[in-house]
Amino acid sequence: MNNNLQIYNTLTRKKAKFEAIKPPHVGMYVCGPTVYGDAHLGHARPAITFDIVFRYLMHLDYKVRYVRNITDVGHLENDADEGEDKIGKKARLDSLEPMEVVKYFTDRYHVNMDQLNVLHPSIEPTASGHIIEQIELVKTILKNGYGYEADGSVYFDVEKYNKDFKYGKLSGRKIEELLENTRELAGQEEKKNSFDFALWKKSDPKHIMHWPSPWSEGYPGWHLECSAMGKKYLGEKFDIHGGGMDLLFPHHESEIAQANASCGHDPVKYWMHNNMITISGQKMGKSLKNYITLDDFFTGNSELLSQAYGPMTIRFFILQAHYRSTLDFSDTALQAAEKGMQKLLKTVEVIDKLTAAATSSVDISKFKAKLYDAMNDDFNTPIAIAHLFELSKIINQVNDGKESLTKEDIEIVKNLVNVFVFDLLGLKEEDKSGNDELVDQLMGTILAIRKNAKLNKDWTTADQIRDELGKLNIKVKDTKDGAEWSIG
Repeated sequence: MNNNLQIYNTLTRKKAKFEAIKPPHVGMYVCGPTVYGDAHLGHARPAITFDIVFRYLMHLDYKVRYVRNITDVGHLENDADEGEDKIGKKARLDSLEPMEVVKYFTDRYHVNMDQLNVLHPSIEPTASGHIIEQIELVKTILKNGYGYEADGSVYFDVEKYNKDFKYGKLSGRKIEELLENTRELAGQEEKKNSFDFALWKKSDPKHIMHWPSPWSEGYPGWHLECSAMGKKYLGEKFDIHGGGMDLLFPHHESEIAQANASCGHDPVKYWMHNNMITISGQKMGKSLKNYITLDDFFTGNSELLSQAYGPMTIRFFILQAHYRSTLDFSDTALQAAEKGMQKLLKTVEVIDKLTAAATSSVDISKFKAKLYDAMNDDFNTPIAIAHLFELSKIINQVNDGKESLTKEDIEIVKNLVNVFVFDLLGLKEEDKSGNDELVDQLMGTILAIRKNAKLNKDWTTADQIRDELGKLNIKVKDTKDGAEWSIG
């Protein structure tokens, strides 16, 4: 397997050449959503980020087993060991069974992912479907001396673990700092240290979701599910573990600790984390009233939006920033992304109209090298997109007769655009609504009238049609094959 892919590893804090543990097979695990509400832009970014990784690894002829879990139990309100289970709370408030909540929001999440053209993972396990595996993992951690039981709950002994391994190696946290900064939580006096995390929690009477275990009737801690399911489907050590930057600590840090405590070694070779999406520099969240669901984007149903935006516009907007960079949302940025994407997709239509020449005036091979160099540089989609716009300019110049390409080079261009725009970036033409089709038909009629006016040398009418359309922000461009129109 020959490739030049370099991946930034959060664990080592540097880029290194990607080398699979067992080539050509690659195991990739990504933390999926907690399904107690509608998917929002923050859910879209990791889904699209690791969709790109999935697509590109397969493009490099790796056989990828992509596991993306669904968290449907054990995720408490403060993401630690206090508060209600988020799904249980939603179920109680709406007078539903927890699995009704899970099914409803999982189905909606899947619809949104399909709209965004995110490929389905190879396996999509749920936490509630792997309680037995999680109980067995707790047993092993207890047997190895890195956990302790307290009144029916089981906790991970971080201080004991830190003496044999290093806790905090992924996030850079030190146990001394945790001791100083971790706040004491009410009702957790049973823990040896405030930073010890739950492996198993004894259920209180109002907790809806619970299972029998050797320690109590209860439920697994949040961090346990990914360790158990990753091991089950990808083995004790696999290639890539991904997720949002907000999961780096404590979730992924705790996963590393659980793996070392149970297996004696780290679970993952490459850790990858996408950065946050912000609005005016603030993290997107319900408490700040800047929370926009994906359905809101697609319908325009938000006071923060001036219009509805298609799923491909959202996907293109996310891909315009490197996955490790913060991405600041604004309505203006979405409008720019929409125009840029339309321009790029318009180029695809132009390629089929190109006329081949005897010789090429442009070195097309350099674009292929540039595009692969960008993707090989830690999946640098914004640089790849910049090169695609550069290629788009050349294509339009050839169409206008300012540059020339041979038949062979036109085929190379067509293949490059198809591979990078559609296969790797995952863009596609938006499904047109009835109104869009009607506009196309009306514009076709108007341009036909203008064409007849020009044939009859009625330049006044032809120019008037062009000028009036211009006032409506519709640009008409005359070509050797007739005329084309675009908005903006």
